[in-house]
Amino acid sequence: MRKIILSTIGVLFMLGSFFLAKKLIADKNKPKPVKGKVVKTIFTDTVNNGIVKIVIPANGSLVAKRRIEIYAEVQGVFKATNVSFKPGQQYKKGQALIRIDAAEYAASVQSAKSNLYNSIAAIMPDLRLDFPDVFPKWETYLNNFDLNKTTPELPKTASNKENYFVTGRGIISSYYNVKNLEQRLLKYNIYAPFSGILTEALVTEGSLIRSGQKLGAFIDTSVYEMEVALSKNYARLLKVGEQVALTNLDKTETYTGAVSRVNGSIDATTQTITAFIDVKSDGLKEGMYLEARLNAKEEHNAIEVDRNLLLENNEVFIVRDSLLDVITVKPVYFSETKVVLKSVPNGTVILKKPVPGAYAGMLVKPFNNLSKKVK
Repeated sequence: MRKIILSTIGVLFMLGSFFLAKKLIADKNKPKPVKGKVVKTIFTDTVNNGIVKIVIPANGSLVAKRRIEIYAEVQGVFKATNVSFKPGQQYKKGQALIRIDAAEYAASVQSAKSNLYNSIAAIMPDLRLDFPDVFPKWETYLNNFDLNKTTPELPKTASNKENYFVTGRGIISSYYNVKNLEQRLLKYNIYAPFSGILTEALVTEGSLIRSGQKLGAFIDTSVYEMEVALSKNYARLLKVGEQVALTNLDKTETYTGAVSRVNGSIDATTQTITAFIDVKSDGLKEGMYLEARLNAKEEHNAIEVDRNLLLENNEVFIVRDSLLDVITVKPVYFSETKVVLKSVPNGTVILKKPVPGAYAGMLVKPFNNLSKKVK
């Protein structure tokens, strides 16, 4: 019985080994599945070199081109006028900005003019006797002398003898003393040198004004100026009179300006050059922040692409026989988002958008097999 059981187990073991070996042989001869090649779909452009205008972005705030700070040169009480001295008040050219009470000083001017008149009157008898030929002109001068008007210029002396006589009587010194007082009297009234608007008022009506005190600021609203700092590389490209496109920060308003001045020196610290742009518009205000785009120059036989398409070592990806490859290019200008390239042959198919994980030799397929021309 034992022999029968062992024989049966041996036969079953042999049969199992036979079928197992047969299965292993069958699995070995079965072909393995081939993994399909991954083809990346890309967006491409076909290079067509042309003229690329290099535009330099810059920004700055507006300042009135004609601006004055008002200071007092005399002392007195600020007199009320028909127009309030307040920020935002508009004045026309020649209109009084500030009037300072000059009653006391005006009286001293009148006293000096009266002394001059008396001094001239005192020498008239001597002139009639010693200088009868010049007496008429001094008599005419004295008759036309008006204490309420500006002192007229003294008659010209015809000879040294006459000059010595007049000077010896103190007439010349008295005259120039009066003219000096009259000039100072004019400083009690401050007039607008041009039509504009008051932007700062530091005194009020009735307050005491002291000599040297700042009273306010006055600007001309017809022309504004914007100062921008540019890289020294553009020093030779900037031209006076060049048109400049300006926009506000919200991109809702557009203005046109012109380069009025270019600084002759470069800032040693920042290595930048300063340019000044004039702009006129009714909607502008001093202190407004604007962005400018200056047309620097034109690059011939060049293209403009996104900066993220430029690889290290100044290379870009191209498509050649459905495979990615790289070529060396020459970048000539960088902006915030774009780069201007040269040395890219016409007809070259380049990437339009970056491809994650791209490498030379990568199998690709242009989207819809269509290419657009880039200039």
